[in-house]
Amino acid sequence: MKRNLGILFLIFINLNANGGDTIRLSRIKYINKHKDDAVRDMLKTGVPASVTLAQACLESQDGESKLAKEANNHFGIKCSEWTGPYFTLDDDKKDECFRKYKTTLESYDDHSLFLSTRPRYASLFQLSPTDYKGWAKGLKKAGYATEPAYAERLIKIIEDNQLYLLDQQKEIIYTASANDKMIGSVEESSAKKIYVPSVEAVDAFTSRKILLMNGVEYIVTKKGDNLKSLAKELQLGYWQLPKYNEMNENAGLTEGQILYMKPKKDEGEIPIYIVKPGETILSIAQANGIKSKFIYKYNNLEEGMRVEPGQQIYLKKSHQAKN
Repeated sequence: MKRNLGILFLIFINLNANGGDTIRLSRIKYINKHKDDAVRDMLKTGVPASVTLAQACLESQDGESKLAKEANNHFGIKCSEWTGPYFTLDDDKKDECFRKYKTTLESYDDHSLFLSTRPRYASLFQLSPTDYKGWAKGLKKAGYATEPAYAERLIKIIEDNQLYLLDQQKEIIYTASANDKMIGSVEESSAKKIYVPSVEAVDAFTSRKILLMNGVEYIVTKKGDNLKSLAKELQLGYWQLPKYNEMNENAGLTEGQILYMKPKKDEGEIPIYIVKPGETILSIAQANGIKSKFIYKYNNLEEGMRVEPGQQIYLKKSHQAKN
């Protein structure tokens, strides 16, 4: 959270330097209200938080557009392949159909899902997650918007507000107040409950951060960790961590590794995942909280088969590949 506070501080310095106009203040408020949603989706799907926020600022007019206010649609996504509620609005044509959401968070989630499941955006996921310029130009090239200066406008929003700092975040955690409302973010928590991106409560019985991915509790390993010491610290049987994480009982650990404390799920949170350079079925399974055997099954792949960057991988049974 320290990094986020730094962003807020620097933004207000720029605001004062520019005279403090109302439009600038509206953008600051919007960014600080939704930055954690953008980071949350980045950790789930790989879409840079800076790009998500810049698009939201631009497409929703910092949350003040009619589409954002009446349909919770902050990204201007239209009704293509959509069977849910809709909202009509004059755009390129009269009475165009736009997706309508119950909450702003649904709009953010659908935006990340939209980009991560469309083949025309697949090449973007081969870029470095901190390459916001490449993402901005790639979105324009792939046809996300028709405006000629779309990429340049996104880049300006990102750089003016230092949103690129958000792309460096690895996690996001919230403490809970007495009435269980989220009140802020901390680096280390000794509170009784921790709220994570999916807004599910987890008991923090160790000094570590206990996080959730796809509804499964996990920790991120530190330097010097090993399976035996972690099993003792987390009050687990010696066999549980290797089994839950599909590894040998004698396997070594590296710093920053995801380690699940409970069995992973049979399906992922998102239906389709785009493979990034260097990834394997097991690493994808770990990143999404799903057992690798189900990924092989849903994609009609033989165990041990390699995957290629840009390849679509199904994480849900409903999207199972058909021969």
